[in-house]
Parts: sequence; structure tokens; C-alpha cells
Amino acid sequence: MPFDPLLILLFGLLVVMIFFTWRNSRKRKADAEQMQNKLVPGAEIMTQHGIFGTLISIDEEKNEAIVETTPGTQLRVHRQTIARVVDPIELEHADDDVVHDDELVADSVDDAAVEAPEPEFGERTEKPKRSKPSETAE
Repeated sequence: MPFDPLLILLFGLLVVMIFFTWRNSRKRKADAEQMQNKLVPGAEIMTQHGIFGTLISIDEEKNEAIVETTPGTQLRVHRQTIARVVDPIELEHADDDVVHDDELVADSVDDAAVEAPEPEFGERTEKPKRSKPSETAE
């Protein structure tokens, strides 16, 4: 009985899918274990909601973590909401992206000095004048 090439191809595809699934699960397990090793009090973390803070403590039994976002402000979050441990290098780059109030004021002053661009063809430059409703005759 000769082998069907389509059957061999489907069997090969199944083997490849099983291999990639196995490899992906091992990688996810290793990443989770690595993050658990980094979760120590004092580590800079980011939650899934984008809140940055310092890890104060972790309660294994309650599955909770205490995170200090600003000095004196502590949040009690579920442990699984901690998305990752932030490296100090990433924090330096994040500070570069922050826009301060004095920069906003300088930008708005510069924008006011720039003349308005020429209107595109068919674009209105003034608000349309509305006619007043006619008074009804009594």
C-alpha cells in the first residue's frame, strides 16, 4: 500500500505544530520564572494598567502586592497585575519622553507667533453667517 503524499504532509505539519507549541510553553515558563526571581521588595515595576511604582511587599497567601507609586502613596494590587520589572535604563528613557509644563507654555507661545496657513481649495475661512429668524407678523 503506497503512502499518500498529502497524509505525509499533514503528519509533518502536525509534528511542527506540536514542536512550536512545546517550545513556546517552555519559553513562557522560563520568562515567568525569571520575572518571579526579579520580584523582590524595592524593585521598580509596571502594572498591566501602566502604573509605575516600587514594590514594597508581596503576600503569597492573599496573592496581593503593595506598590508605592509616589512617596506616601501605596496601592494594594493583585499580584498578577504586575506586568514586568522595569530596568533603570528604561526609566531614564521614560523620563526623556515626559513633557513638562514649562515646555507646553513655550510651545503654545511659539504656535501663536506662527501665521495661519493658507486655506485649502473650498475650505471656509470664516464661520458662515446665519440669518436671524424672521419675526412673525402679528
